[in-house]
Amino acid sequence: MTDIDTGGWVRGYRQASDGVRLFCFPHAGGAASYFYPWSRSLRDVEVLALQYPGRQDRGAEPHLRSIPELADRIHEALAPQLAEPYAFFGHSMGAVLAFETAARIARDGLPGPVHLFVSGRRAPHRTRHEELHRASTAALVAEMRRLGGTDPRVLADPELLELVLPTVRADYTAVETYRYAPVPPLACDITALIGDTDPKASVDDAHAWAQHTSGRFALRTFPGGHFYLEDCRAGVFDVISAAL
Repeated sequence: MTDIDTGGWVRGYRQASDGVRLFCFPHAGGAASYFYPWSRSLRDVEVLALQYPGRQDRGAEPHLRSIPELADRIHEALAPQLAEPYAFFGHSMGAVLAFETAARIARDGLPGPVHLFVSGRRAPHRTRHEELHRASTAALVAEMRRLGGTDPRVLADPELLELVLPTVRADYTAVETYRYAPVPPLACDITALIGDTDPKASVDDAHAWAQHTSGRFALRTFPGGHFYLEDCRAGVFDVISAAL
């Protein structure tokens, strides 16, 4: 359930009358339901999760394979609903997507987020040459297994994989072809969160997010890899609650 009209882009699970709204942007291959448990633990925050096209209840819609196009569509959906205080949280692909959405909001002079939390992702101006979106199914599945974050039963079931892989490949296409176009630093505070053994982004990559805010910056390092937040969820919640 959700009490805001975003044209199907947002899922909410519990209203918090006095809390800051936290819009959560899923990782590549992820969906809004990933953040359902968050809504039960962040008691003073109203957790609202983005649902990208092509998955779960939007499975009949075509995937979007471009970060700029996704950010444009999300900005269009959220723009009329930003009167109340809100924050953004994005993990992996979701981090750069949250950043690009915030940049569009600032460009249009709309009320920006009070805080941007970016998790498991290098700063947008730091690029790597990656082409997993062009790789074989076996290579893509091997990468998903290496990173974690996907139920091993899905990876072991050919029929489930056939349902999941088009979404994963579309999202990898979006994030691997993304190239940062310089924009002014955001006015909101930024907190970067990273696992200390994340193979996709180093601690230094996460610290480089400091260049993208004129406000305060904080870096929080956790033990673990790309999906450190699975085992360190309580610590992540503490960081969010303290900041908000």
